[in-house]
Amino acid sequence: MAWSLPAMAGGQDAGQTAAPAAEVEGAQSDIIVTGSARSQRRFDVSYAVNSLSQDDVLKIAPKSFADLLSTVPGIQVEATGGEVQNITRVRGIPTDRGYLIFQQDGLPLYHEIDGVFFNSGEGMNRYDLMTERVEIVRGGPAPIYASSAAAIANNITVSGGPEARGKAQITLGDTGLYRLDAMQSGPIGENTYYAIGGFLRQHDGYRDSGFPSDKGGQIRANLKHDLGNGFVKVSMQYTNDHNLFYLPIPVADPRNPSVSLDPYIDYHTGTMNSPSLRNVNIKYRDGAGVVQGLNRDLADGRHMRFFNVGLQYEGNFNDWLVSAKGGFTKGKSSFDAFYSTTNPVDGNVFAANNLAAARTAFGADVARLGYALAGTNRATPYDPYAASGLVMSGQYRAVESKFYSGQADVSVTRKFETGFGTHDVRAGIYGSAYGNTSFIAYQDMLIEVQSQPRTLDLVAYSATGAVLGSVTQNGVLRYTTTLNQGEADAKMIAIYANDTWEVTDGLKIDGGIRKEWYDYEGFALVSASANLGDPTTLADNATRAFTGAIVSSTLKPSSTNWTVGANYDFNGNLGAYARVSNLEVPPQMGVVSSIAPTILKTKARQYELGVKASYGPAYLYVTGFYTKFDPFNASFIAFNPATGRNDQSVPFIGEAIAKGVEIDGRIKPLRWFELAGSVTWADPQYRNLENSSGADPAAVNGNQIIREPKFFGNVRPSVRFPIGGTEIEVAGRYEWVGRRYVDLFNLTALPAYQTIGASASVTYGDWRFQVVGDNLSNAKGLTEGNPRTDQLGGQGASDAIYGRPLFGRNFRFILSRSW
Repeated sequence: MAWSLPAMAGGQDAGQTAAPAAEVEGAQSDIIVTGSARSQRRFDVSYAVNSLSQDDVLKIAPKSFADLLSTVPGIQVEATGGEVQNITRVRGIPTDRGYLIFQQDGLPLYHEIDGVFFNSGEGMNRYDLMTERVEIVRGGPAPIYASSAAAIANNITVSGGPEARGKAQITLGDTGLYRLDAMQSGPIGENTYYAIGGFLRQHDGYRDSGFPSDKGGQIRANLKHDLGNGFVKVSMQYTNDHNLFYLPIPVADPRNPSVSLDPYIDYHTGTMNSPSLRNVNIKYRDGAGVVQGLNRDLADGRHMRFFNVGLQYEGNFNDWLVSAKGGFTKGKSSFDAFYSTTNPVDGNVFAANNLAAARTAFGADVARLGYALAGTNRATPYDPYAASGLVMSGQYRAVESKFYSGQADVSVTRKFETGFGTHDVRAGIYGSAYGNTSFIAYQDMLIEVQSQPRTLDLVAYSATGAVLGSVTQNGVLRYTTTLNQGEADAKMIAIYANDTWEVTDGLKIDGGIRKEWYDYEGFALVSASANLGDPTTLADNATRAFTGAIVSSTLKPSSTNWTVGANYDFNGNLGAYARVSNLEVPPQMGVVSSIAPTILKTKARQYELGVKASYGPAYLYVTGFYTKFDPFNASFIAFNPATGRNDQSVPFIGEAIAKGVEIDGRIKPLRWFELAGSVTWADPQYRNLENSSGADPAAVNGNQIIREPKFFGNVRPSVRFPIGGTEIEVAGRYEWVGRRYVDLFNLTALPAYQTIGASASVTYGDWRFQVVGDNLSNAKGLTEGNPRTDQLGGQGASDAIYGRPLFGRNFRFILSRSW
C-alpha cells in the first residue's frame, strides 16, 4: 500500500473543491494550517510536517488511525493492540505516546494527553469520511500551539461548500469486518453550508476471542456560514464504540525457549481473551466494610461514549485576522481487558509453590493439589500435561471513568511591514477546564495455556480424594489485588505568541513562546489489604479494601515553552531550516487522585536541522533531530507477582537522549509509476538514571530505550494506468522495524521484523473497488514484550518469549461511490 503527494487543499477551508490531481501535483500547492500563524505551503514552513488527504488514506487503507500514522517519518507505531489506543512514539521520545497531541480542527477533544484508559494516544479519535485530511507536525512549533506537545496530529474535518458532494463506502474483511462509511455536504441556503457523516462497524477481530472485537460507530456534523470577512461554524460529534484490547501472549515455553507454544496459542490469531471471561465477579470491601461484587464482561472491551460540541469563528478586520474556537466534551468510558502478568509456569511447579499455603489454611491433611475447570464445581479435572504442561495467570482489569473537558482558544494575527522586512505576528490565549472520576479494580485469574483459555481452579485434596479447600475460587487466583478510586478537576490557562519575520526574499526567522498555569485539585480513597473471610479459599485472603480514609491533594504546576527557527529557500525548489525548541510537560492531573504518585516536570530541549527539495511531483525532506530530556521520568508501574498489586511505582529519574535522522521522499520518474517512502534512524539512550529502590541505574545508562528501535521505515511503490474509461492502480508497502529491548538493562530483545502489504483498485467513473492485503507473508514480529513484569529483569531469555505479535495475513474489500 502506498500514499502519494500530501494533501492538496485549495486553501485553509477544507470544504473547497480540490483541483484535479495532475494540476495539483504540478503546482505542489499542499497547504498546511497546523503549527503556523496562517496557512502556508508545506515547502515554505520551517519544521517537519506531513499532510494525509482522503486520497492518501484511500491508498493506504489503514487498519486503524495508528496504522495510518506509521507511514509518517519519525513516528514508530505499535498498531497491534486493536483499533484504538495504540502506541505512537515520536523521534525516540521515551514515552508510549511520544507527547503526540491529537486535535480536531485545532483543539483537543480532551485537554490532557492521557485520560483514565480513555484518551491514551488516538483513543478518542477515529478516522472516517468526515476527516478531510490529517496534518502531522513533528517537533518545530508544536509546543507553542498545544500543551505538552512534541508533535501534533490535527484532524481537519470536512466543511460544506457551494457544490453538493458526498460519498458512501462499504468495507468487508476476511476477519469478520463489516463497516459502512458515509458523508454528505453542500449548501442549505445563501452562504450557509452543511456537512454530516460517520461510520458504523462490526468486526470479529484480527484475533479470535470468541466474540466480536469492535462494534459501534460515530457521527459528526457541522454548519458553516460564510461572512463578508470570514466564517462561523458550529460542529458536533457523538461517538459510541466498543473496542477490544489485544494484549501479549506467551510464544515460547519458558522451560525451554526453543519450544514454540504455537500449537496452543496461534502466533497470528491466538489470544488470552476468552468467553470464559464474560461473567467475571470482582469482589472488594468498600469503605463501610461491606463486601461488594461487580459482574464484568470482557466482550465490553473499551466502551467509549462521548459528545462534543464546537464553535469556530474567523474574521479579517483590515488586516487583523481574528480567530476564536471553543469546544466542550462530556462522556464516560468503561474499560474491560485481560492483561498479561507473569510467564507461564510448569503445572506441577505451580501447584508445589502453593502447597504450603494450602496446608496452612486447610490443615495438614492436604495431600496434594490438583486442577479442575472453573465453573464445574470441581467436577471436571484438568491435566496440564495433556497439553503444554503449563498453567498461567492473567489480570482482569475493570475501569470506570466519567470525564469532561471544555477548551477555548482566541488569537489575533497581523502582518506588519517594517524597514527590516515583514513580521507576521500571532498572539493568543488558550484555556481549559477538565476533569474525571475514576474507579479501578484488578484481580488475578488462573488459566490454561491455550487460545481462548478456560479458567482453572487449584483444589486441595486429602489422601482419600476428599476436597478440603481451594487455592482459587471460580478461576480467581486473587480477588481485587489493585483497588483505586478518586476524582480530579483542573483548570489551566496559557498565553502564547509567535512572530514570523521575513527578513529578505527567501529568509525567514520565527520565534514563539507559550506560558501555562495549572490548578489541580482532587482526592483518592485509601486502600489496604484485607481478608474477606471465606475459609474455603485462599483467593480472598489478601484483597484490597477501602479503609474509609480519603486523601485530598492540590497542585499548581506551570510550564514555559519556546521555539526559535530559521528557514532559507535558495529558490522555489530547494531550501534548508534550523530550529531549537524547549518543551516542559507538567505533572498530569491524575497525580491529585492517586496515592503516593511520582511527581516530576519533564523538560526537553529539541534541536532540528533540515533540508528540503521539491520538484513538481517529486520531493525530499531530510531532518536531523536531537532531543535531551533533563529531567526525565522513566518510572513505571510494576506488577508484584507475590501480591498481584499493579499500582506501585518503580522510580527511575534521570536523563534521556534521542538523536537521529528522518527522511521523507517521493519520486515519479514515469507518469504511471511512483515510489514513496520514509526512513528513520535514531539512537535513543538513557543517561544518568537514579533509583531509590535498590536497582542499579549505572547498568542502565547508555542503554537503548525500552521498545525504541534504532532503524525503521517503509517503502511504497505504486503503478497507475488507464484501460478505456477505467483506472487501475496497484500499490505495495514494505515496512521494517529494527531490534528493540523489553527492559531497561537490554537483557531481552524484541527481534527486528519486516512486513509486506499490497493493494489493487479499479476506478470507473464515481465507483471505486479496492482489495487490500496486510502482512502477506505472515511475517512474525513482536511489538512489545510483557511490560507488567519484564521492564527490570527481562524475560530470562535473550529474545522475548512473551509479547504482542503482529496480526496475520488478512484482506479487506472496499467498495465506494462518490457524487
